[in-house]
Amino acid sequence: MAEGGRKPSVFGVDRSEGFGERLLGVLLDRAHEMPPQLIAPLVAEEVARVGGRDLSILLQDYEQTMLVPLPGRRLVVGDPEPVEGSPAGESFLSRNTVEVPQGGSVRMYLPLLDGSDQIGAMAVTLDGVDDDDRRLLRRLAGLVADMIVTKDSYTDLLFQARRRAPMSLAAEIQWPLLPPLSMTVPQVEVAGILEPAYKAAGDSFDYALNGDILHVAMIDAMGHGLDAATMATVAIGAYRHTRRADTGLSQVYAFMDRAINEQFGHEHFVTAQMMCPNIATGRLQWVNAGHPAPLLIRDRAVVDRLDSPTTLPVGFGGEQPEVSERLLQPGDRLLCFTDGLIEEHQAGGDQFGSVNCCPPAAGPTAGLIEVTVGRSAAAPAAPADTGAAARAVKP
Repeated sequence: MAEGGRKPSVFGVDRSEGFGERLLGVLLDRAHEMPPQLIAPLVAEEVARVGGRDLSILLQDYEQTMLVPLPGRRLVVGDPEPVEGSPAGESFLSRNTVEVPQGGSVRMYLPLLDGSDQIGAMAVTLDGVDDDDRRLLRRLAGLVADMIVTKDSYTDLLFQARRRAPMSLAAEIQWPLLPPLSMTVPQVEVAGILEPAYKAAGDSFDYALNGDILHVAMIDAMGHGLDAATMATVAIGAYRHTRRADTGLSQVYAFMDRAINEQFGHEHFVTAQMMCPNIATGRLQWVNAGHPAPLLIRDRAVVDRLDSPTTLPVGFGGEQPEVSERLLQPGDRLLCFTDGLIEEHQAGGDQFGSVNCCPPAAGPTAGLIEVTVGRSAAAPAAPADTGAAARAVKP
């Protein structure tokens, strides 16, 4: 009998928990010093030991619309699969295993999660599936995600797989600057995006969860090219420097302001929004430096815009900013964005923020509010214990 009193499966493969722990341990031991290009064959080899075949590793592309196959020996490399409307996409979005019967076998799609950051999905075919299989493969997918993130820091192979269009030099600078695009803990969720992904320049965001305080910053450096990307890099670096020194929001603004002014001069600036929600109490503090006000979403509706006293953009030597406060409720969402989003338009058309269907009195964010309400109504509600789910949308 297998360890723990469990018989091998009817397919002759031992997938008991004891065997699974040994398999994952061997995989982890072998992966430590293995070069990046051999990780996929190693995973395929271990999957075969549990009766799996036709392994595919699908990674989220930079536009977050497709899951692209990672090439490699012993991997099945097919066409990219859309995030919306495919089994792989369903697994990726739901963070759950999706099983698709295929004749006498089952195609399993498992989310690749590094912590709560969504990396992509892993697909494997088995002749049959039971609870031991599901548990083992879910753990294996988690280990694969961790290995991908670790190896990604010293290879271009994963970047090349995810890139589906030429990327500008400014965007090349911006992407490594970002934190993980999503984070989920029981008290709070954070998600962000850069768009256009392959031509991003001066827009960026950052966040960090330190104890009960979630630090969030969104910036928009003037311009659209390499100078803007350079300014954004300095601004985010200055923000992190002062944040990690445990300073208040006013001091964070002052340091960022000096850094931009000294490096680029009086004619260059960065708009910024710095926020510190307490995820235990819901108390939100924020400072606005010439940036569009965030939207407050409650019960799937935009209920307010967080207007507040604002100071000059970073780099202009503005006065000490006033720190605004508000008490959030469980389930509240904050939507932060840059003006590029509401100013976007097709040639000869209206700006997105002021579409014809909305009255002028609704302001420059009318179109964004309309879309946000529609998406919120179609999406599941935030978890009841969520203090504030900040969604950062970046043009």
